[in-house]
Amino acid sequence: MTTLLDRLFKLTQHGTTVKTELIAGFTTFAAMSYILVVNPGILGLSGMPVEGLITVTALSACIGTMLMALMTNYPIALAPGMGLNAFFAFTICMTRDISWQAALGIVFWNGILFLLLTLTGVRTRVAEAIPASLKIGVQCGIGLFIAFIGLRNAGLVVDHPATFVTLGDLSEPATMLALAGILLTIVVVIKRITGGILLSIVVLTIIGLFIPTENGMLTARPSAFLGLPDSIESTWMAMDLWYPIQHFSETWDLIFALMFVNMFDTIGTLIGVSRRANLLDQEGKLPRIGAAMNADATASIAGAALGTSPVTSYVESAAGVSSGGRTGLTALVVAACFLLSLLFTPLMKIIPLMATTPALIMVGILMMDSIRQLDFDDLGALATASVALLAMPLTFSISEGIALGFITYVTVMLGTGKGREVSLLTYALAVIFLLRYALDLK
Repeated sequence: MTTLLDRLFKLTQHGTTVKTELIAGFTTFAAMSYILVVNPGILGLSGMPVEGLITVTALSACIGTMLMALMTNYPIALAPGMGLNAFFAFTICMTRDISWQAALGIVFWNGILFLLLTLTGVRTRVAEAIPASLKIGVQCGIGLFIAFIGLRNAGLVVDHPATFVTLGDLSEPATMLALAGILLTIVVVIKRITGGILLSIVVLTIIGLFIPTENGMLTARPSAFLGLPDSIESTWMAMDLWYPIQHFSETWDLIFALMFVNMFDTIGTLIGVSRRANLLDQEGKLPRIGAAMNADATASIAGAALGTSPVTSYVESAAGVSSGGRTGLTALVVAACFLLSLLFTPLMKIIPLMATTPALIMVGILMMDSIRQLDFDDLGALATASVALLAMPLTFSISEGIALGFITYVTVMLGTGKGREVSLLTYALAVIFLLRYALDLK
């Protein structure tokens, strides 16, 4: 068996062993398993039937990670993306008032577009056409957006008629628990405790068993510790494929925004994790990045069919790489863990919202990491990034942040005499976004 795995995944060539790959796989799963409870909580706010979303999350992560393992032999795991699920629920469904079935159709066509751009090589030209400052602003803006959602769900931030938002009631036991959870999560992540985010969710869930609310304890007692996964009948192939086509004028920007975020999130993760695993070539490029992007796009298409937001590569894969993972065997172990985790569905279903909010805020904080790549001496770049990252949480829309970022960048470049440095694609997108606002095409 060991010889077969060595031949399939070229373990000796990559300087690793079956034991090392197993440990790395378990480590990666522990680091990203929080998505099993966080993703259903976010998607449930879109109106999707919560029953079955844990199963959908696990299956989509399993399929996506297996695709990455078999198509690339890279130790990179996939799952429904944070930020992308928030975009699905809050921007597409809640802000634009689009049904979750139609939103799944948008996810499907986003995956198809992503796949076509990769297969035709257009992906590279699109990636190079987008200014670095806008990429940074978008990633940081999504981080702020996710953190803001977490603060709101925790009751730490509430609406106010005069100031729009204000501090919540900290005397509420559930809110205090969420605040304690945020601090705990920050500490365990800083101390690099494996699965720190998951650990904080478990601790808060246990504490919730002793916190009373109007409807009983904050954490309900499980009906069982092990059980069969929930059916996905309500979401399987429920996507409305015709809605994005029939309402293209209303949905084109949503498809583009999903593709934009998914593409750069994937590229950033692939390069970052691969650099740690020494998988880059002498020119600093990832040899099979095309296959990796194809796996990512195919996983999103499969995820739409199952009933979830876009599936993407996870930066938490770096945890497994740090433990020695170097091949697709690490990813296969992660995929198997996601599948086996479905046996613990009864336990995952009792986890309260307050226990998952620290995970949202911590992920948001981690996404702010790219701000250090911004050239603060370049006021134009700073303005572009700032507009994008501020607009997302303040308009409660990722797509609006992207649109305003494009418009700001082009305006600044033209106004400072640097218009020739802007690509035609960037000009076109800025004009289209500007016309959308001027003609109120929403």
